[in-house]
Amino acid sequence: MEKTAILTGLESVKENPGLGRRLADIENILLSLILAAMVLLPITEVVLRFFFLGIEAVSSLIQHLTLAVASMGAAVAAREDRLLTFSAIQFMEGNTATLAKLVSNAFAAGICALFCISSVQFVQFEKEGGAILAYGIPTWVFELVQPLGFALIAWRLLLHASSNLRGRFVASVIAASIAAIILFSPIDPAQLVTPALVCLLVATLLGAPIFVAVGGAALILLWGEYVPLASLAVDHYGIATNPSLPAIPMFTLAGYFLAESGAPGRLLAVFIALFGRLRGGAAIVTILGATFFTCFTGASGVTILALGGLALPILLNSGIKEKSALGLITGGGSAGVLLMPALPLVLYAIVAEVDMEAMFLAGLLPALLMMALVVGWGIMIQPAVKRKAIDWTEVKQALWAAKWELAIPLVPIGVLFSGFATPVEAAAMTALYAFILTTIIHRDLDLIADVPRVFAKCGLIVGGILLILGVALGLTNYMVDAQMTVKLIALITSSIEQPWVFLLALNGFLLIAGCFMDIFSAIVVLVPLIVPLGQAFGINPMHLGLIFLANLELGYLTPPVGMNLFFAALRFDRPVLEVCKSVVPIFLLLLIGVLLITYLPFLSTFLPGIRT
Repeated sequence: MEKTAILTGLESVKENPGLGRRLADIENILLSLILAAMVLLPITEVVLRFFFLGIEAVSSLIQHLTLAVASMGAAVAAREDRLLTFSAIQFMEGNTATLAKLVSNAFAAGICALFCISSVQFVQFEKEGGAILAYGIPTWVFELVQPLGFALIAWRLLLHASSNLRGRFVASVIAASIAAIILFSPIDPAQLVTPALVCLLVATLLGAPIFVAVGGAALILLWGEYVPLASLAVDHYGIATNPSLPAIPMFTLAGYFLAESGAPGRLLAVFIALFGRLRGGAAIVTILGATFFTCFTGASGVTILALGGLALPILLNSGIKEKSALGLITGGGSAGVLLMPALPLVLYAIVAEVDMEAMFLAGLLPALLMMALVVGWGIMIQPAVKRKAIDWTEVKQALWAAKWELAIPLVPIGVLFSGFATPVEAAAMTALYAFILTTIIHRDLDLIADVPRVFAKCGLIVGGILLILGVALGLTNYMVDAQMTVKLIALITSSIEQPWVFLLALNGFLLIAGCFMDIFSAIVVLVPLIVPLGQAFGINPMHLGLIFLANLELGYLTPPVGMNLFFAALRFDRPVLEVCKSVVPIFLLLLIGVLLITYLPFLSTFLPGIRT
């Protein structure tokens, strides 16, 4: 068998690490330029609007740049071996772990290769259609990034399948075999659906990325129904170019600029000056700081890593025991996912097709409730101290030093609710503001050394999430065509009559899901099923969204498998069991908050109702 070409491709980066670094640098630069263009285009459009001018097809251009970020960001995530997974490999050792990685990556590469072929077919159809996007440039030229992204992901999955040449070749053969079975099998596809799904489940448990689990299920099910492969690429393209989707990478970019700068320290200084002299002041400082950064990064785990080292000494110096301090830091930022512009909140609004501005308002009271519960506990556990007068000089100095950071929420709120700009334009202004703040005003980040790194981090996480979102639409469409949602609604409504019973069961299901799924994957996979169910019981989609997000975030804290427990154990070098014990009081308080959000719907619907 002629295998020189395959082996050469798989070994080129390993044999020439300089080449790998150059390729990585080129990717990071391209990703940075695309993200920068995404930010600048809508802002330029806003400026030109004052002169009754505009950019041709600006919305379509921004949407196709989002497609490029999704494809290239996912390729970068694959390069860094950071694609989201649900894997049992962490419990394996030695040869078992090596074999699991080889098999799971090989299977994933085969599925990804099929998505690449699907995308190539889609681009060919588009080329024949002759559509023009803007300024005479054909639409298919922009769409080429989709098959390119899948090709890079497949290649990198094979590179990570094994550390040696033989293992990578075996992985390549497995991947090629999987693709060949789907494309050329003489056996009726309908007879192979069940065995293929079983293989997919095994590969997922062994470590195949979540996008492979979701997209692979869609591919196999549609294959069994004789649906053309290109339909998957059409679905991926359709969701990746959703008009609201560009807000996700831009809000996330703003959060990463802040998290990578000196902003956390300046904001904590403000909270210390205002609340540090009160009983429970250290807890208030920690919770406010963690909530602020969670709502901008969209990930409470990132907040634990970014603020943990700053917050722990503050809590310990206030007299709070280390066990309680660990719990506060681990769970203190949970409410942030309910506040604008948190990525989960934006993503839910898009997937559930809920008005984004209304969703932002809906999250405010539930977030304040959850913060109040945790703050109350923090006040109780901090030893009583003689209350000191606030040092207003210190407050003024801290406020002045952090004035630009404190104004950040006013940017999206002001431009969005004034009607001055769309959600995408508000997100672009927020990202530009964060860039200017961190690179020019405070000079925390260097334009050459730091900014490309921040762009790459943002692109990596956004690409991984949008990749799952894109391939999941095929599965959603299959469920719609098969009337699975209708059947599920009929089954549940025949078993459960009262809405409160349904909500209780939903809470239990989502809490378990939050233990084992990341919040972004859960939104993409579960929301299309849960929203119609909620409507069948007369539950407002905004109320349902807050229940959904609060439960999933609580799942991150559920002992012993919640994701944030492992983040905290890693950050503070503590046993996971110790972190689990420390978080129990916070978990119980937030559980009360989730139940109140569930059974007091006005918390979610009151502010949006005033707006309308």
